[in-house]
Amino acid sequence: MSTARGRRPGGPDTRGEILAAARAAFATKGYGATSMRGVAAEAGVDPALVHHYFDGKDGLFLASLEVPVDPRELVPRLVEEGIDGAGERMLRTFLAVWDDPVVRLPLLTLVRTSLGAEGPVDLLRDGMFRLVFTPLADALAPVVGEPEAHRRVQLVASQLIGLVVARYLLVLEPLASLSTEEVVARVGPTLQRYFDGVVAPARG
Repeated sequence: MSTARGRRPGGPDTRGEILAAARAAFATKGYGATSMRGVAAEAGVDPALVHHYFDGKDGLFLASLEVPVDPRELVPRLVEEGIDGAGERMLRTFLAVWDDPVVRLPLLTLVRTSLGAEGPVDLLRDGMFRLVFTPLADALAPVVGEPEAHRRVQLVASQLIGLVVARYLLVLEPLASLSTEEVVARVGPTLQRYFDGVVAPARG
């Protein structure tokens, strides 16, 4: 008796195989060109299984990075207490993730892939940073207005991206060896100025 051929059902390691296919797809195609159906085809499973294991492409992307928290849920909480102190709260959360060597490895791979000569830039822009900074802007918008929220958040992003490159990618010393408290003390006030929308007076 012949056995019907087709996409196989879920098995013990189906989730892991889907994640492996997703990592390869994101790294080579970028975020925008990667689809749930395409990942399913690469993993040899039914697309319904991908949706079963992961809540959409964003969920699949986050799972492929193995980050311990979902920024879509965590980040808005950073401004729930108000803008005051948001810079320090954001930075402490950011450092807690990046200073974990296990979590840092896939994140660094993401950054290197995105910033490489042939890397898909949208992987970093539309993938990780969109999932972090769009919820933050959405949380700030009711307080300062949507256009201003995006301006402030993009300035916050510029500071944190620079910190990633200098501290974790290039491992510049002494910045790379500074303790969490030292980084918070030196960088936190700058982030807070961005959250507050403080603009230095023009010199003249």
